[in-house]
Amino acid sequence: MAKIKCVISYDGTNFSGLQIQSRERTIQGELEKALAKIHKGVYVKVHPSGRTDKGVHAKAQAVHFESDYNLLPGEWKRALNAMLPPDIHVNKTEEVSPSFHARFDVMEKEYRYYILNESEPDVFKHYYVYQYPHTLDIVKMQEAGIYFEGTHDFTTFSSAKASVKGSKVRTLLEVSCHRDGSCIEFVLRGHGFLYNMVRIIVGSLLEVGRDKLTPEEIPYLFEQKDRQMAGDTVPPQGLYLWNVRYEETENSQ
Repeated sequence: MAKIKCVISYDGTNFSGLQIQSRERTIQGELEKALAKIHKGVYVKVHPSGRTDKGVHAKAQAVHFESDYNLLPGEWKRALNAMLPPDIHVNKTEEVSPSFHARFDVMEKEYRYYILNESEPDVFKHYYVYQYPHTLDIVKMQEAGIYFEGTHDFTTFSSAKASVKGSKVRTLLEVSCHRDGSCIEFVLRGHGFLYNMVRIIVGSLLEVGRDKLTPEEIPYLFEQKDRQMAGDTVPPQGLYLWNVRYEETENSQ
């Protein structure tokens, strides 16, 4: 039995998220449908590095599955792409150790969030950026981002609907934002994220950018452990799972 890791990208616009759901189109559902075709109707379970919500995109999501088929990594890539719809693409495949797990072996994840900061919307970017017309102070947002870096209890900055039990302590390595013309890119890297955590942090940074919060108030918000104290949860379409990092592996294509 071989264990295969895939790095995939997808346009999340027409999916109800990654996790399989009855009567809903999902990324996991399409992957398992493609694998069933390859395996002549036999069900093959896909294990992702983590979930993404409805409308969220991925540049490099990681998944693994097991198969008794003896295919080379490049053959798996070609076979899957031949069966998948055009809004999912397998970028790379590799055979990994039997002990590998796409979720539990993650060392670091990177998310990026994109805002189009213009007064008039661009209809061609509607599903791929958050169109935000308000004037923003990028310097203050950059200052505020630094307060999120390090190890903190992120209860204030996670959804009250989160199903995760236990500690809400997480470590973020980078929380930054940069302006390029009317586009603002947020970069968040860390060892793990809570439900809606990225979107709530970005929403809080936007509050700073509009002078509704000061950078120096961020530590106070951490202390409160109260979701209602933080900014809004920004919409999903601006969010991209950009990269998932593991220890180096071999035999990829």
